[in-house]
Amino acid sequence: MTGIQPIGPKVRYYFVDEAGDPVLFNRHGRILVGREGCSRFFMLGFLDVMDPRALTSDMAELRSRLLADAYFKNVPSMQESAGKTALAFHATDDLPEVRREVFSLLMRHPMTFNAVIRDKKAVLAWAQQQRQSDPNCRYNPNDLYDSLVRRLFKNHLHKAEEHRIFFSKRGMEDRSRALTNALNKTRARFCRQWQKQARGLFVPTALSSWQRPELQAVDYFLWALQRLYERGEERYLSFVWPSVGAVHDVDDMRETKYGVYYNKKRPLNAAAVKPSHGI
Repeated sequence: MTGIQPIGPKVRYYFVDEAGDPVLFNRHGRILVGREGCSRFFMLGFLDVMDPRALTSDMAELRSRLLADAYFKNVPSMQESAGKTALAFHATDDLPEVRREVFSLLMRHPMTFNAVIRDKKAVLAWAQQQRQSDPNCRYNPNDLYDSLVRRLFKNHLHKAEEHRIFFSKRGMEDRSRALTNALNKTRARFCRQWQKQARGLFVPTALSSWQRPELQAVDYFLWALQRLYERGEERYLSFVWPSVGAVHDVDDMRETKYGVYYNKKRPLNAAAVKPSHGI
């Protein structure tokens, strides 16, 4: 038998979204971190979905059923004119009853969630230190986003002949080249570290969440993770934990300088997070 044999399935599907935001300063240079309305954490996560077609079909069926339910008849977020649940599931906008239905659906499908988290207080301290060293240095939120892309995918771009990566679209700027560069860097670093040959194509695509229901699914996982880190509420993440692969808390350096990895052997909960971040 000749040729390079695939390591895993022929095609792998990754769906990427964020929670919080990478912004540290307003347009006047004033610090936003710690103020009301500014997220304390920025996190990026992806879902590795085994059967995207089945998940898409079931999510469409669920939305149709909920919209036809008289119980939700006069709910504002369920009206087409609102552009919320009637268009796409979004955990922040959806009713608690809707969230319960979506979470239950997600747990019936084979998928794996991975995420990386940054504490923006730690990022702010780094940015201020850089500015002291070089007055011309300017913090760019895209740099933080791209650094999380590299961390998130560092061990996941060698598992198939083709990796189809769908990013939730961020604003109007076309960042396809930047995302491709970030993915190229992380795979090259992985190959150097483990002395492996780069295999398999990867195709990054940026879309709005309503265009791919799988992006709505990863939004739900990130919402559950964000509720833990921002509010100390762990029941949502606990419910979906069977589908979590790993969560990398970069700025929890109580044990190592590269942070903490939470996984099946080391579950993530409020008791684990509070000592480091004080939630």
